[in-house]
Amino acid sequence: MTLNVGVIGAGSLGTAISQTISENVDQLLLHVRKQELCNDINNTGYNTHYYPNHKLNKNIKATTSFEDLSDCEIIFLAIPSSAFRDTLKKLKEVISPDTILVTTAKGIEYPSLKTMGDLISEYFDENYVVLSGPNFASEIMLNQPTVTNVSSRNSENSRKVKEVLTTKHFKVKIISDIRGIELCGVLKNINAIANGICEGMNINENARYSILTKSFKDTITIIEAFGGVSDTAHEYCGFGDLILTSTSSESRNHTLGILYGQRLIIDEAASGIVFEGKNSIMAVKDICTNNNINSDIVDFVYSVIIERTSPIKAFNNLWEKIKW
Repeated sequence: MTLNVGVIGAGSLGTAISQTISENVDQLLLHVRKQELCNDINNTGYNTHYYPNHKLNKNIKATTSFEDLSDCEIIFLAIPSSAFRDTLKKLKEVISPDTILVTTAKGIEYPSLKTMGDLISEYFDENYVVLSGPNFASEIMLNQPTVTNVSSRNSENSRKVKEVLTTKHFKVKIISDIRGIELCGVLKNINAIANGICEGMNINENARYSILTKSFKDTITIIEAFGGVSDTAHEYCGFGDLILTSTSSESRNHTLGILYGQRLIIDEAASGIVFEGKNSIMAVKDICTNNNINSDIVDFVYSVIIERTSPIKAFNNLWEKIKW
C-alpha cells in the first residue's frame, strides 16, 4: 500500500499500532518527543523505552519533527488526552486539511468538557476517525488476535483507516455512532476504577459484578442522553472494553481503583503513569450534573477519587442508592 501514514506518540500503544500498520504500508513515520529515543529506533530498530525486546519492522522511521508528517494522508494520535490540544495546534501549521486524523485517546478535556474529536473539529474538521476497543498495546505488539471499532462521520475515512490497520491478527469493525464510541472510551475507565475500588476493599464477588452490571446500564443511559445509540454499548468499544478494563490486572484504571479501595494514594506525577479515568471523572461528573443525568457509578467514583470519601462509606451509600 502506498499511503503515507504517520503515528504521533511512541509510547506503548503508538509503537504497537505502528508495528501493525507497517505491515500494510511502504513506510511509516513515528513521531517521537525525545531525540535520544528517536536515535535508538532509527539506529537499532528498538523502542528501548517500551519494547526493548521487540525489534520494530524496518519500514518504521522515527522523527522528532512535525514537519516530516506534512505529506501523511492518515495520522494516528496515540497520545494522552492532556497533550491533545497542544499537538493539534502544532499540526495545524504543517499538515493538509484533508489529512485523516485518528484519535486513540479515551478522555475528555477539562474544564471545556470536549471530547478528543471535538478538539480535532476545532482545528480541522469533523471528519476525524475514532479508534476504540478492548485493546492492550502489549497484545497488539505480540501480534495476538485483536479486534477494535472505528467510527467517523465520513464513511470513506473509516474505510481507509480499516484498510491500513487490518492484518491477519488485527481485525477492525466500522460503526456509525461516533458520539457513542467516544463516550464508551471515556466511561469504561470510570467503570474500571469503580470495580477496582470494590476489589481493593475485598467486596464479595456478587456485589462487585452487580456494580459492574450497573456500570454497563449507566453507560447506556449517558450515551443515549448525548444522542448516541444503545447498540454501541454492546460493541467491542463498549461491553468488550468495559469488561476488559474493569477486570484485567493490566488495566491502569482498574489498578488505580484497587489502590484507592485499599486507601493507598499514588503519586501520579512522580510515577509518570497516566490514568485517563482520573482525568475524566471531574468532566463526566460535570456533564451529568449539567444535563440532569443520574449515574450512581459516576457519583461513587467521584466521591472516592475526588472528594476522598472513605471507600466503605462511599460503597454503602452506593448500595443504598441503587434501585434494584
